[in-house]
Amino acid sequence: MAVSKFQPVAGIEEARKNGVRLFGENRVQEAVEKFSTFTGESPRSGGTVLSRTLFRDCEVHMIGSLQRNKAKVAARIFDCIQSLDRNEIIAELAKHAGEREKPLPVLLELHTGESSKSGFPDEESLIRAAEQILSSPGLSAAGLMTMAPFNTGESSIRASFRALVHAQGVLVSHFPQADWSCLSMGMSGDFEIAVEEGSTLLRIGTAIFGERP
Repeated sequence: MAVSKFQPVAGIEEARKNGVRLFGENRVQEAVEKFSTFTGESPRSGGTVLSRTLFRDCEVHMIGSLQRNKAKVAARIFDCIQSLDRNEIIAELAKHAGEREKPLPVLLELHTGESSKSGFPDEESLIRAAEQILSSPGLSAAGLMTMAPFNTGESSIRASFRALVHAQGVLVSHFPQADWSCLSMGMSGDFEIAVEEGSTLLRIGTAIFGERP
């Protein structure tokens, strides 16, 4: 994934021309401005809906912490929400995801880094969140996500990624009927370690786009 947050449309287009088809955004409004326009009518309510018209051949994932009041728009425009970190956000997304043609894929975020970062605190909370997702017809479990601690040694980074792999195993054992295959972990500074520890999706920003403008 190319993390395109704070990047101009020109940079995204350049990445697309070079084969990138998956982008990650942190903020709903920024994603709307770069990837969407207001078009069409809702088949259910008859109201105006958001439909992505720019870069139709690409996927755009939400990777930042999602505010509850942005969940309605997020459920409409993103191809996946990677950063589910609270039960109330799951409930809010579920209310609006039913308007989609297909269920909205979501990842549960496990907190393994700094205290300032978001995410469910432990495997028990992940289990409860998974139960909520699986009981919501508009949502579809797709895996897990985490952010390793910054500016720490290799051992703590590996411990973060291994915690996510272990959590994946716990969810597979509890909910074998669901898909927990995606492990979104690893960024520009630690992606080699993430690959070694089992990442299936890397979130790369600086290494693709350079420093933020």
